[in-house]
Amino acid sequence: MVDNQIEVCNCGEIHSEELQKIRTEMPDVTLIHRLADFFKILGDPTRITIVFALLEKEMCVCDIATLLNMSQSSISHQLKTLKIARLVKYRRSGKTIFYSLDDRHIDEIVSIGVLHTKEGNDGK
Repeated sequence: MVDNQIEVCNCGEIHSEELQKIRTEMPDVTLIHRLADFFKILGDPTRITIVFALLEKEMCVCDIATLLNMSQSSISHQLKTLKIARLVKYRRSGKTIFYSLDDRHIDEIVSIGVLHTKEGNDGK
């Protein structure tokens, strides 16, 4: 059973030295906003499903659309969002454009997210 109750501190003491050290280690606000935007991109079920598909193999829009039972236009829109966020890249082969993950970090991020999500859920 998960304890969802929030504990609050009632000591009233501010630990100034520790806070100052933490302030110097925190990323700047621009990086924090960019990271939040990055996670918002991955927060969309269609986009994360596309990422999972691309973890397996590079794919063209037609195949992704068929796999997800969506229109090519909808998939293209989602791929554009993923491309702008540097999560996917593409290569052209004749008339076909193949999409793949931009780099190995995407696989690592998703894998860690899956592990975290499965914790406490009996691995489902």
